[in-house]
Amino acid sequence: MTLTSADVRAGFLITLLVNPSASLFILTCMKFRALFFLLIYSFHSVNTHVGRSFAQHSLALTNYSKPLTSRCAQMMAYKTVDGGPWTGCAVLFLRSLCPGVNLLSLFKDREQGKFVVFKVIKLTLTDSAGGLGGHEILKIHDADPFLGVEVKFNDMLACRQFLESYSSGAVRQSLSQHAGRLLTLPQEFTVETQLKASAHILDLCLDQLELCLQHVHLSQPERLRDEEIEHLEKQLEIQARGSEPQPDPPTQEECPVPSHCFKFQNKVFETSARAAEDRMLTGGDVQSFSSGVGRQWKHVGRALAKSCQALKGPAIDNLAYEYEREGLYEQAYQLLSRFIQAEGRAAKLSRLVKALEDCKLTSLAESILEIQPRE
Repeated sequence: MTLTSADVRAGFLITLLVNPSASLFILTCMKFRALFFLLIYSFHSVNTHVGRSFAQHSLALTNYSKPLTSRCAQMMAYKTVDGGPWTGCAVLFLRSLCPGVNLLSLFKDREQGKFVVFKVIKLTLTDSAGGLGGHEILKIHDADPFLGVEVKFNDMLACRQFLESYSSGAVRQSLSQHAGRLLTLPQEFTVETQLKASAHILDLCLDQLELCLQHVHLSQPERLRDEEIEHLEKQLEIQARGSEPQPDPPTQEECPVPSHCFKFQNKVFETSARAAEDRMLTGGDVQSFSSGVGRQWKHVGRALAKSCQALKGPAIDNLAYEYEREGLYEQAYQLLSRFIQAEGRAAKLSRLVKALEDCKLTSLAESILEIQPRE
């Protein structure tokens, strides 16, 4: 029995009709081009009820496939990168268009201006993301001529609401209102904005909300919250409670601290009998530090870097990347080992204690020192 080309085409059409899911897959992958022309040719060649039925079925598939891309983007946005909680990161760039008002200069040069600018941004994010939860400011940095605000989202709904507010212009409106009020400007405050997630400029695809949400999610935060931001957050909390920080009570003239003692939390401590002087750090100190510091090891590293050249620049971030697989203990261990290697005999216990105190890790400092208050 010899099969003609018409028989082959008819069989192909019947196969697609019997298995609609296969036809949808083929039509989607081929983007309705070469296959569509083949089917049209088949309709003319096989002028039967099969051809007419398939034409109706193909039209239904075409209508169903139109929103396929948006649905795929929506499904991707709901997926998490590593199966954990939903997080994402975006950077909001701000530039004042008002003469005489430079947000970057205000934030950099004036202590009070820094807090006011931070408060404007914080209030705007709270308005735009539906409340205080679901987001946090990680860093505000110089992106001359813009002021860059790195924001971490840990709730997809908060991120979605922020994107909707940004797309509708509500973010600019909120910025203008808060800046005009807090900066006491005589004229209306106008601002230029840009929103990015990694290399993606979200302003170019704001009409595709799910795609923007996916870009934000794939742009995972690479840093902890900046110490300066933590300080500004606390300052804002104090102001919100309606109280001002109490000044330190006047103190008498301080007596010199003996060489074998530490001043820690405004008290003089002396070391135990096993360590009767300010000594070099030991392997036991490194292990105690690595076991107890947890996620704060980077903060301690930055505190040590103020007086240690080997930990300046990208050194701490490089350690985090190099020993990421080994975990927090190994990262902390390598940090203190590098400090000891670089500083030699100057890697004293008192320097580690001071760094821990600066990072508010007093209990860990006490544990490492094994000290008792001096009467």
